[in-house]
Amino acid sequence: MSDEVADEALPQHVVAAAEERVRSAVKDCVHCGFCLPACPTYSLWGEEMDSPRGRIYLVSQLLDGAPLTPAAGEHFDRCLGCMACMTACPSGVQYDQIIEAAREWTEAAGGELSDTEAAARLGPAGVAPGGALAEARRPLRDRLTREAIFALFPYPERLRLAIAPLRVLQRTGADRLIARTGLVGRVSPAAQQALRLAPPASRPMPSGRFPERVAARGERRAVVGMLTGCVQSVFFPRVNAATARVLAAEGCDVIIPRSQGCCGALSLHSGRAAEGVRFAQRTIETFEAAGVDAIVVNSAGCGSAMKEYERLFADSPDWVERAAALSAKVRDLAEFIDSLGPVAERHPVEVRAAYHDACHLGHAQRITAAPRTLLQGIPGLELVELADAGVCCGSAGVYNLLQPDAARELGSRKADSVIASGASLLISANPGCTLQISSELSTRGVSLRTAHTAEVLDASINGVPLG
Repeated sequence: MSDEVADEALPQHVVAAAEERVRSAVKDCVHCGFCLPACPTYSLWGEEMDSPRGRIYLVSQLLDGAPLTPAAGEHFDRCLGCMACMTACPSGVQYDQIIEAAREWTEAAGGELSDTEAAARLGPAGVAPGGALAEARRPLRDRLTREAIFALFPYPERLRLAIAPLRVLQRTGADRLIARTGLVGRVSPAAQQALRLAPPASRPMPSGRFPERVAARGERRAVVGMLTGCVQSVFFPRVNAATARVLAAEGCDVIIPRSQGCCGALSLHSGRAAEGVRFAQRTIETFEAAGVDAIVVNSAGCGSAMKEYERLFADSPDWVERAAALSAKVRDLAEFIDSLGPVAERHPVEVRAAYHDACHLGHAQRITAAPRTLLQGIPGLELVELADAGVCCGSAGVYNLLQPDAARELGSRKADSVIASGASLLISANPGCTLQISSELSTRGVSLRTAHTAEVLDASINGVPLG
């Protein structure tokens, strides 16, 4: 029996337009199978329905009126959203639009919603066209886990408060004792995974330390806004500091609005589109007021989401032009500096380094050359390629919390690749990737430095030691 989740609170033309976009994207698939070897979950299980082609088939069934089943929802949840299939696809299938709609439908499955609740929770795709079986609703523990994640991670201040007790446990070694008991995993696998992924306690950088404006050094070449991010600002504040210094050294006035919050990436990539829309609106308003030439983002997932704001607001007349204007200004750090033209003097950084392509940079934004060009311009730095540089490490936003077994298997494969490279430094442009790969290396007792592209550039330009 199908449930009766209400989507009347959404204008029907919005739902219809979103459904038509998904139908169009599905029709572009010619079932060639080029996506299969590129898909990490297909490589794990060899299951057709855990490949992009298989998931597209499931979505086509839903569009034709079939109800969402628990099995279909599980296949959608298992997708990393790495977009490697889009790089491999010769037909240009917009798989990102397809899987985002599928995730919205899965998120909405189960239980009746009032119009008010629907307005707050349902994104443009609404609910599955054929409804959903009551059994398709996620189990209670899964729902509670997701609510906890999205009540915490998009809010830096909440996240700082939440990790304060963890820092005490880390400094006393009690976190390792707790992990050995397995108690946390029995209560919540996601919490156990979060403990495993958490970076070691280090000297914290106080919240709000950044000035709202960092002046360009020398001749001013641009005025840029900087997104500080959620996870980035809490776990990797030094990446933000390095980003500001590098931009200033390259002749940019850097505007860092204190009113900024989450850009919505985690929500948008997890089927919580209505929530993501609210975050996106605040981000648009914040950077409109900043009056900048470009918005520089140092987290691949955030940059990917912000570049898609125009599509997100395609059916919102009050927002679509504003969203398009902001998306047009968004640039990844490496993309921006490479296009601006580096002028700051580089000093030697003697290290053998491997660069990991974050999926939402390499596949979603198609930026692979710029980071390598900048790194290769550093004297003394030997850049080596990973055998699987473009394959997902298993982080994928909050995937490693919600699908820990698959994430650990992919992380293990990535760790093998990093170790085989012989590099003593791993460079990534996404905080989640850094946490994921570092954790896998740590479980093997491998001590290997990790750094963001910004930190390596900062070390070369400003002499700031790599951690």
